[in-house]
Amino acid sequence: MQNKPSIGKPISRLEGHLKVTGSAKYAGEYDAPDLLYGYVVNSTIAKGKIRSIDTAEIKKLSGVIEVFTHENKPSTAWFDFQYADMDAPPGKVFKPLNDNEIKYNGQPIALVVAETFEMARYAATKIKVIYEKEDFETDLQANIGKARDPKKGLASMLKPPPPKPTGDFEKEYENSFVKTDGKFTHGTEHHNPMEMYATTVIYEGKDKLKIYDKTQGTINSQMYVANVFGLKMKNVQVISPFVGGAFGSGLRPQHQLFMAVMASLALKRNVRVTLDRAQMYMIGHRPPTLQHTKFGADANGKVNAIYHKATGETSRFEDYVEIVVNWANMLYPAENTLLEHEIVPLDVYSPIDMRAPGGSTGMHAIEVTMDEIAYQLNIDPLQLRLINYSEIDKSSDKEYSSKELKECYLKGAKKFGWDQRNHEPRSMKRGNKLIGYGMATGIWDANRILGRAEAIMYSDGKVEIKSAVTDIGTGTLTIMSQIAADELGLPIDYIKFSYADSKMPFAPIQGGSFTTATIGSAVQNACKSLNKKLFKKAQGLKDSVLKDAKLKDVVFKDGFIILKNNPQIKINVQDILAANGGKLIKTTNSAMPNPLTYGKKARAVHSAVFVEVEVDEQLGVIEVTRALTAVAAGKIINPKTAESQVLGGMIWGISKALHEETILDHRLGKYMNANLAEYHIPVHADINDLQVLFIEEKDEFVNDLGVKGVGEIGGIGMPPAITNAIFHATGKRIYELPIHFDRLI
Repeated sequence: MQNKPSIGKPISRLEGHLKVTGSAKYAGEYDAPDLLYGYVVNSTIAKGKIRSIDTAEIKKLSGVIEVFTHENKPSTAWFDFQYADMDAPPGKVFKPLNDNEIKYNGQPIALVVAETFEMARYAATKIKVIYEKEDFETDLQANIGKARDPKKGLASMLKPPPPKPTGDFEKEYENSFVKTDGKFTHGTEHHNPMEMYATTVIYEGKDKLKIYDKTQGTINSQMYVANVFGLKMKNVQVISPFVGGAFGSGLRPQHQLFMAVMASLALKRNVRVTLDRAQMYMIGHRPPTLQHTKFGADANGKVNAIYHKATGETSRFEDYVEIVVNWANMLYPAENTLLEHEIVPLDVYSPIDMRAPGGSTGMHAIEVTMDEIAYQLNIDPLQLRLINYSEIDKSSDKEYSSKELKECYLKGAKKFGWDQRNHEPRSMKRGNKLIGYGMATGIWDANRILGRAEAIMYSDGKVEIKSAVTDIGTGTLTIMSQIAADELGLPIDYIKFSYADSKMPFAPIQGGSFTTATIGSAVQNACKSLNKKLFKKAQGLKDSVLKDAKLKDVVFKDGFIILKNNPQIKINVQDILAANGGKLIKTTNSAMPNPLTYGKKARAVHSAVFVEVEVDEQLGVIEVTRALTAVAAGKIINPKTAESQVLGGMIWGISKALHEETILDHRLGKYMNANLAEYHIPVHADINDLQVLFIEEKDEFVNDLGVKGVGEIGGIGMPPAITNAIFHATGKRIYELPIHFDRLI
């Protein structure tokens, strides 16, 4: 056995073969005997009440087993706590089929259960519903006067409100040499993962359930089901090893989970409920947001006054908020700030987190505003960022645990060829195309929370690591295996990482770019503890050569415990296992931030984004011809999976800037382009030369691994960099996303 260190190596995803061959099973694909299929019926009005719902005729159809509505829904527990899941915002969680009240267009009002999916779907079209309509409001712009501060709750721990004002913004702004005043908007965006929301419930008798769910948190879904239906936690098992796209779409338990469990418990049968593509648009979304920025700077480009206000959409029943306005002062150390965030309750379903929630929204306005300052002062936009560079987070007056953003700027600019840029707008052409260079900064929190992991060594020396964490396609399975292999001194093929099962040690929802720091640290601790147990057993062997050694004096390598200062003195782990009589050696450990030290420094991942666009001078058609993102994110466990994450974020950034928008008809309160034909996302022809550059960054404070997440950072700086490049190409400053060609004609 020979172990080569695997951390830092571009190892391909261990489950990759299963996925590309179609062998990986997703929530809606698990086999189950006597399986019933549920199809959700949705409301066709935006607000009001159900006067009557006639299901008599469809119950006579061959193959239809039952139709559940608010009139015959089985009783549920709906425990009295404010929150029904880990990601719920303040307010009252939506309860499907709770009563006859309609809160939003597309609300689930019935579940048809049949012997086949096709029959359930057909029968759903035959339900006769009579509504009593009420006036509704879905237009954010029209209801801006009804904005208010959001309620605070447990959610504010991960989504803190804006910092308090500092200095005297109004006075400093008025006295500034340069002043900007911009109003920004972006439309609604909906999740469109390849895997649609699906839940398969296996009824195991006596209210015991095995659930295959599309989720980013198996324990989160387990808690939800147990609390809502009054079941014992041990009787609810949620499994989700493969997730076909997530990034927020699977954070909260959605109503297909409720419907499937409800039907399974009532009928004592196995039940599957899958939403179709159009129904995906009836669940949460990135909220449309209005932003207003006013920045002031001196003649040298030093930003001295920052005002940033955001007004976002929420539902009538929950106060969904994002961190939109907190970022500018984390990057640019102005002494005078005024930051505000309001929400407008409307007759829509609650928004949900979508990749870099708040960050991709807020940084667009901030970085376009910085670009405006650069042009007013005739300063290179990159130089302006360097003029305002700071090693502290001014919003908290804390030093960053690490910050190699300056290297991101300099090395990224060099590799991109930023020095070839002519500063004047409309000055660079390629045939009939206007060429534009734009750049922007990205920032995202580098957090971690509580997580647990179990390590089990078997008699053959192989090790199984267990955690309830999911892998939403980010490479979690692979990098956890790498962490364990290096900590134990074993080849990676000696490691089995078992995951995504709620019966395994606790893991939070996978989101916020904190999974590697959270679960990776737990895996590291579990492996350290396993090594400690092995070492003690090695010392207990007869005539042990390590009897007088201390744990700090040895290394674990190639299946041996080796004395550091004399590598000839070592004990084979196989001898320890043989002496242990073939019994398992196992340990379960936690990892969490040290509350005494964790808040002493600011923690963030940073990026610098450089973009080239071509804009057809006559037609206004925009193409991102190349882009580069330089990222400083601590230690990179696996450059291959990390690069994939950043590239995915860059593509999503292109989509946000130029493509994605859900159109809501305010006369109907309904999204009109609820399909992939009319909800535009990038295709292969839209994506050209994308590069990722990781900047070396050592951070011994954020966690023992020194890692920061990269799931979000790739998409944050792309929309403003594209917007700024379009201005450089055309001389037109666009404040609304997505940017369509008609804005440039």
